[in-house]
Amino acid sequence: QFVESGGGLVQPGGSLRLSCAASGSIFSIYDVGWYRQAPGKQRELVAGITLGGGTRVIDSVKGRLAISMDKAKKTLYLEMSNLIVEDTAVYYCNTVPTYLGWGKGTLVTVSS
Repeated sequence: QFVESGGGLVQPGGSLRLSCAASGSIFSIYDVGWYRQAPGKQRELVAGITLGGGTRVIDSVKGRLAISMDKAKKTLYLEMSNLIVEDTAVYYCNTVPTYLGWGKGTLVTVSS
């Protein structure tokens, strides 16, 4: 139901844009968000967007990560800038709370 893309290897301070394509009308029915799972850690929600367009991010990424959506394209985005090593993780999209299955995610590695 979700296909994430756009990850890669980037140096600290660099930028990436992640995309998430979803089937059906998921983005018109649910609040959705970006989650990440770093090595050895639990998966966490980092950014969410409501059906009304309201957005929020966790404090540790505030000012560096931003979530947006193109409903016509059925695509969710995560704009990432000023990346730090601690942002290294597999990034997933899903509903908030999670009601649906997980995609394969996209790996973001921040390293010099």
